[in-house]
Amino acid sequence: MKNQPVRIKIIEHITHDVLRIVTDKPKEIDFTPGQATEIFIDKEGWQNEGRPFTFTCLPTDDHLEFIIKTYSTHKGVTDKLLDLKIGDPLIVNDVFGAIAYKGEGTFIAGGAGITPFVSILRNLKEQNKLGNNRLLFANKTEKDIILKDEFKEILGNNFINILSDEKTEDYAYGKISEDFIKKNANILNFFYVCGPPPMMDAVEKQLKQLKVDKKKIVTEEF
Repeated sequence: MKNQPVRIKIIEHITHDVLRIVTDKPKEIDFTPGQATEIFIDKEGWQNEGRPFTFTCLPTDDHLEFIIKTYSTHKGVTDKLLDLKIGDPLIVNDVFGAIAYKGEGTFIAGGAGITPFVSILRNLKEQNKLGNNRLLFANKTEKDIILKDEFKEILGNNFINILSDEKTEDYAYGKISEDFIKKNANILNFFYVCGPPPMMDAVEKQLKQLKVDKKKIVTEEF
């Protein structure tokens, strides 16, 4: 599947700097929860500026959904997305992605690195297979937590947050550490990790220190 045109059906902010974009769905498109596609803005000067974004909808949905963090200071594609409205055209390209669900475990996400896990966790809920899966979610402040209410509903006490720039009574403070993982995860199960490269490097080192089998670590940088 290459260069399929779609049009925006919904575009809205779900946090101060994160957009939810819903489009129609080409018949040819098929994906596994956790996978992504390349999106192009179908407007003059932007048709060659593709960027990878993860599907956050379910494969069975009759639409496509993307949750995208915007960077207004970069003056790039995500900033341009802020100018779009319902009915505007986008182009979606081939499907790809390294993160796929392999079994029960702990999802560790930093900021917008949550996006590959959205469809996976929604799909597990749909199939009544959530089990004891856990989500450790690192953000700067509470207002940065993407889909906070939905994850709380889906996972309950298995939704565990940590904030690096804000102290609150509700959440842990600091960055994900070896002790934090040891306290909140079952280190015998799978680990799914996605976030900024420095966080990914740190978490992978921590998992190595905890003697987690490398075959049980599934990663993808966003």
